Amino acid sequence: MTSIDAHAKVNIFLKITGYREGYHTILSRFMRVENLYDTLYFVPAECDTFTIEGCPEVPRESNTIYRAWKALNEATGDLDLLEYFYHHKVVVEKRIPSQAGLGGGSSDAGAFLRLTHRVCDLRISLEELARIGASVGADVPFFVHDYPSANVSGFGEIVEPFDEAPLPLEIYTPPVACDTAAVYRTFKEHFLSGIDPASFSSWEKLPSKGLLERIDDPALLNDLYPAALLTCPRLKEHAREGWFFSGSGSSFFRLAKKS
Repeated sequence: MTSIDAHAKVNIFLKITGYREGYHTILSRFMRVENLYDTLYFVPAECDTFTIEGCPEVPRESNTIYRAWKALNEATGDLDLLEYFYHHKVVVEKRIPSQAGLGGGSSDAGAFLRLTHRVCDLRISLEELARIGASVGADVPFFVHDYPSANVSGFGEIVEPFDEAPLPLEIYTPPVACDTAAVYRTFKEHFLSGIDPASFSSWEKLPSKGLLERIDDPALLNDLYPAALLTCPRLKEHAREGWFFSGSGSSFFRLAKKS
């Protein structure tokens, strides 16, 4: 049995830089969460079709792991890839909550691509693997590269490592699910016209710890926070002073306090 951990991420900051080709462009600092992760297992089993266990609430065709397998298969046409998953099933041990701004589905897809790349000895580069991942979801390239911290820009396909270790973080995920597409639609309708790239000039050069210590307003660090509050009004009940907002929500995070 072969396994890989699929870590959650937080967005230290997330700024919308524009809108083109029907999608928002971003500049964001993604950081791996060391103590929160799903685990994917490739378990020997005879399967008539690609099989995933552990995500019963997600239809197979909507599962990011299935979509990653399908995209990888279409891109490579590698018969060994098909053969491997006739003799193995994917089992997921889920710990990352869904629709929480922590990248759970994208992390699962990225980890699946990395592990499959290794066990099937696929003759493609990591860059090509990330491009395949981008067809599954905008955050997947970050998880394919598996950097502890990175600046992510464009539609999510530009991933540049940032030289810092992951910070010790506390995560708070309220019982509220935020639909990413809905939050972005709200942002486009109410906030897109007000973006100001000069307001976050050079943030990509600053250490994450310094940004969190310098800026205490989650709405300044994350452009999607006001849109998420409009889209998911119940979030207001769970906002806490000193906590920041990750992605399109609904999770909040802060630097872990020293014991």
